[in-house]
Order: sequence, then C-alpha cells, then structure tokens
Amino acid sequence: MEEIKHSEQEQPQHLELVTVHVAQGLLKAHVIRAKLEQSGIPSLLRYESAGPVMGITADGLGEVRVQVPAQYAEEARALIEEKDQ
Repeated sequence: MEEIKHSEQEQPQHLELVTVHVAQGLLKAHVIRAKLEQSGIPSLLRYESAGPVMGITADGLGEVRVQVPAQYAEEARALIEEKDQ
C-alpha cells in the first residue's frame, strides 16, 4: 500500500482502515510499517505533508498514523507492542 498525504475525507469508503499506532516522525513510522509488512500485514502511513517538508515535529505536524485494514488491527497492535518490549 502507498503512503497517504491528504485529508481523511478523501479516504476510500470501501476499505476500513484502523490506526494502530501514532509515531512521532516518519523514521519511527517506517520502522513499524516495515515490521508489519514483513509479517504480511499491509499498512499505510497517514500524515500532513507540511511536517516532513518543514521538519516540524510539534503540535501534531510530526505525527504519523500507521493504519492497517480493520481485519489486521489486533495482530498489528500485538506486533507493535512486541517491538516496544
């Protein structure tokens, strides 16, 4: 799946995505995404484009939401928690 850099209103209605983690910055989000996809869980990174372009990580601009299809949410959260321990 590809990264999404637009508003939530534009999210396709046929695929229910669930946010399983909110990372501060793209680097952490990419590490989590790689772990999920290595385990066969498709994922998406959703963030405002201004944060990475300007290098701002305050006031929510550096937040990156890691999202997966709803049917993978529980397994994805377990993998993320395993990584943090």
